Amino acid sequence: MLGLIFGNLLPLIVILVIVVVVLSNALFVVKQQHAVIIERLGKFNRIVGAGIHVKIPVIDRKAATVSLRTMKNGFDIDAKTADNVTIGLEVSAQYHVSYEMGAGPADSGVYKSYYMLQQPVAQMRDFITDALRSSIPVYTLDEVFAKKDDIAQDVNATVSEQMDAYGFTLVSTLITRIALPAEVEDSMNQINAAQRTKAAAQDLAEADRIRRVTEAVAEAEAMEKSGEGIANQRKAIATGIRDSLEVIQTTGVSNNEANLLFMYTQWTEMMTEFARTGKSSTVVLPASFKESASMFEQMMAAGEAGEQANVPSMPSAR
Repeated sequence: MLGLIFGNLLPLIVILVIVVVVLSNALFVVKQQHAVIIERLGKFNRIVGAGIHVKIPVIDRKAATVSLRTMKNGFDIDAKTADNVTIGLEVSAQYHVSYEMGAGPADSGVYKSYYMLQQPVAQMRDFITDALRSSIPVYTLDEVFAKKDDIAQDVNATVSEQMDAYGFTLVSTLITRIALPAEVEDSMNQINAAQRTKAAAQDLAEADRIRRVTEAVAEAEAMEKSGEGIANQRKAIATGIRDSLEVIQTTGVSNNEANLLFMYTQWTEMMTEFARTGKSSTVVLPASFKESASMFEQMMAAGEAGEQANVPSMPSAR
């Protein structure tokens, strides 16, 4: 009984297995940001995007799955500058398959990226290398450092046109590092250090010059003000002496006695000021205070002796 039932179901099971196999080969799913190239009997048939699709088993096949995401490729090259320095460049290129569909499938970026070149990434690297080695010799070493972004943009524009024919869009080309020979790098560091030392010395010299000029101007102004002060002081002293003499003369004191009085007063004021502000630890004074007290009498006597010396002597009467 069971054998009869199994025998009746066997054709159905075989049909179901065939249907499952056919469907599994006929249905396929394309991921987001991808495209699949379908060939029919070895010839290009169509390009399908993300989603579920159907193909004829055995007759149709998925020739390639093309990623539409932006990719990155880095590589190193060497080049010679205008001043005959060989430098190493680290280059980074970002690119993706062109999204352009064109007039027909054969004009689309997906089609050209798969069918036009066997190794498109290697070809792109060759284009970039050739463009850089043609651009770098135009610039000196310092200009390469200063204009590396401009150089990379020019190279990117040139290579983009070339790669567009093969279905690729070159997003950007970057020069991420410039490597110098050790001896050249040491020389540049020494030159920069010498330039900074020179600039620092010039700044210090200029600061010292400004300081000296400022001090000289300040000193000149101070001396001018000091001279004006001394002149005013002397003027005031002279005016005071004149006024004092006029007052003293009203008391009947002679001019000579008044002058001696002023001399003694100035001497005592000088000694008082010296005692108040002088820095010396030793002062020479008369041995006796009586001598100091009689200073005025001595000065008077000296003045009288001078006057008598100036008076001619009269002959004595016999």
